[in-house]
Amino acid sequence: MPITHYLSQIQENLNTGKAKEHTHRAALEILIETLFPQVNAVNEPTRIACGAPDYVVLSKEKNIPLGYIEAKDIGISLDKTQKSEQIKRYLDSLNNLILTDYLEFRWFVEGKYQEEMTVCLAKINKNGILTACTENFKNFENLIETFLNTQVITLKNPTDLARRLAKIAKLIREIIIKAYQQEEKASGILHGQLESFRLVLLDHLTAEQFADMYAQTICYGLFAARCHTSAGKLFSRTDAAYHLPKTNPFLRQLFDQIAGINLDERLIWAVEHLVEVLNRADIASILAVFGKKTRQEDPVVHFYETFLAQYDPKMRESRGVYYTPEPVVSYIVRSVDFLLKKTFKLKKGLADSSQIDNVHKVQILDPAVGTGTFLYTLIEHIYHSFRRNKGMWSDYVSKHLLPRVHGFELLMAPYTVAHLKLGLALQEKGYDFQSDERLRIFLTNTLDEAHSTVQQTMMTQWLSQEANAANAVKIEKPVMVIVGNPPYSGHSANTGDWIKALLRGGDGGANYFEVDGKPLGERNPKWLNDDYVKFIRFSQWRIMQTGYGILGFVTNHGYLDNPTFKGMRQSLMHDFDEIYILDLHGNSKKKEKSPDGSPDKNVFDIQQGVAIGIFVKNGKKSEATVYHADLWGEREKKYAYLAEKEVKSTEWTVLKPQSPFYLFVPQNVELLEEYEKGWKVTDIMPVNSAGIVTARDKLTIHNDPQSVMDTVQDFVSLEVEKAREKYQLGDDVQDWKVSLAQKDINEHHVDKSHVIPILYRPFDIKYTFYTGQTRGFMCRPRPQVMQHMLAGEN
Repeated sequence: MPITHYLSQIQENLNTGKAKEHTHRAALEILIETLFPQVNAVNEPTRIACGAPDYVVLSKEKNIPLGYIEAKDIGISLDKTQKSEQIKRYLDSLNNLILTDYLEFRWFVEGKYQEEMTVCLAKINKNGILTACTENFKNFENLIETFLNTQVITLKNPTDLARRLAKIAKLIREIIIKAYQQEEKASGILHGQLESFRLVLLDHLTAEQFADMYAQTICYGLFAARCHTSAGKLFSRTDAAYHLPKTNPFLRQLFDQIAGINLDERLIWAVEHLVEVLNRADIASILAVFGKKTRQEDPVVHFYETFLAQYDPKMRESRGVYYTPEPVVSYIVRSVDFLLKKTFKLKKGLADSSQIDNVHKVQILDPAVGTGTFLYTLIEHIYHSFRRNKGMWSDYVSKHLLPRVHGFELLMAPYTVAHLKLGLALQEKGYDFQSDERLRIFLTNTLDEAHSTVQQTMMTQWLSQEANAANAVKIEKPVMVIVGNPPYSGHSANTGDWIKALLRGGDGGANYFEVDGKPLGERNPKWLNDDYVKFIRFSQWRIMQTGYGILGFVTNHGYLDNPTFKGMRQSLMHDFDEIYILDLHGNSKKKEKSPDGSPDKNVFDIQQGVAIGIFVKNGKKSEATVYHADLWGEREKKYAYLAEKEVKSTEWTVLKPQSPFYLFVPQNVELLEEYEKGWKVTDIMPVNSAGIVTARDKLTIHNDPQSVMDTVQDFVSLEVEKAREKYQLGDDVQDWKVSLAQKDINEHHVDKSHVIPILYRPFDIKYTFYTGQTRGFMCRPRPQVMQHMLAGEN
């Protein structure tokens, strides 16, 4: 009997006195394949070394994973193992897993322990002698049979699928990191690939970020390809490459290496598991639900935001990955089309194919292309103009569309999706890519200076070719139209010298840090370093190089009236002839409400209010005419308005921005002359402060003096790390450390004389513990400011 033979083999191994966990693996593999000839129990140590389960059980007929087995040495406590980080990670990602010590078998489905199905084949005494539990043999066969027949739960909900994909992506990321750490630095495949990305694309890319890029690209690329596989047809990882070949040779080569036939063998098991999950997902239902919820005509593209929110919400926030609603994109695209016709007398607008010196005049760029939302809508808009003459479409695409539509993207996953989506969109409209054609979407950092790169390794050659092609657009192409939704990030990761110099007029042009030829006079103009500001500055510079053009962005609306941006506003007025500002509001941070008092909602799922800005340079005026409009109300109302309107039909108010603030919002200037005769507040009170941003109000600020005293006494009595954990203080920063805060209290004693009132918000008095130290418990920026002037905010 197979089970009896299996236990005999285990006993023989134990009798040698040298048996270890690996010694018994062959016996278990033979047992499973003998009992169930229709499967293969694959045990590959090369994969196991990088964190894979010990066995993947595959269907012989379809070669797809049915389940996984993690084996521990005889004598190891399964109770403890079950609580380990390794098993928790597996249970989080793998739907069908058996944990065993070769004698006892525990089964987990969707992370839940099926305790009633646990089977023990034998007991072992202190001398290493097995006693078979023959009464459990049939239960073992039933367990394995049930294990093999258990399928992944069919997923029909976008959030559930995003959560499952995110878990698998995290697992793949950890496998890559572990594999990277185990490689020889000089000869390792992953080390070589990472070094190539550092040389050409991101010199500060870490191994963790590289692993993250790898994992996201595999997971989302396979998802996007799965969405375009015919219903009822089994999908495989090699199918993704099938969808790529004629849009981008770089992406084809790269994806084939990281997810296709050349996939690193250490990752195969995890990628195959991902494929099986995708095969069990009801993609049609998921996309229908998602599209209805988000008002997206193309939910495949915008599902990336949902995926990233599950995978790494901090990255989503820092990189500004938020889908742009179709009505917002449509408004901008149609407005640009109208302005090309009206201002530049181009009868076909975005579809214009006229050339100057054999170069198309209407060169289009999305400098933060993401998953391709804007370019997808733009292509749809142009295609619509061929609705009566579709026979000319293919020739037009080859000669007059592909050569003039460009996109830049820094993140690998959205770059992959953009190529998949736009390539497939063109194919669905009847266009067949030729072997030497590609979509001109490039993997590059828009905010880095363009420079040629030549390298020798295969990966670096691919990246260099990509970077050099992007640089040609940055420098040589007379870009006329720039559209997009650049990331909003106050703590910008784009800190290169080139873009920083450009912000300060390094090209001899606009300097956002000056107004009326003088420094801004702002103590902390950090918001000028926000990513969206840098993308506006890049786009302004690019259009100035061409000499004419249109910029259409949807961005944070902070630049419209914040005093820090007055130099930026003046420079935009100087370089452009017409500026259209449609403020979409929705700023929950400012608690914005509609003028009639009704709720005002954001068109994005973010707190920061946004605005559409369209900037036109035709070279006919010395300073811009600024047009402004507001859009208030519920999200659906805003969507409906944007879907129906564009620049031509929007009701604009003409603004006359004046020195020194050059505001891009309406203001009553009737009493301005009288107002200017008054004294400046800063002249009346030369000693002042912008107030305190403690970042730790729950610890430092309270409603009454006794609450302050109770908190201070508790805080100072705790160990540093326990205090950090209890009060959720996060990491120390330069000007505030837990240890220094406790030292400050101890040196001055817990005394009620140090409890002071502060003006927390207008008409809101609260209390804090203040000793006078600038780096103490309550950090204060300027000691000379009187205590009644102190202010704090979350």
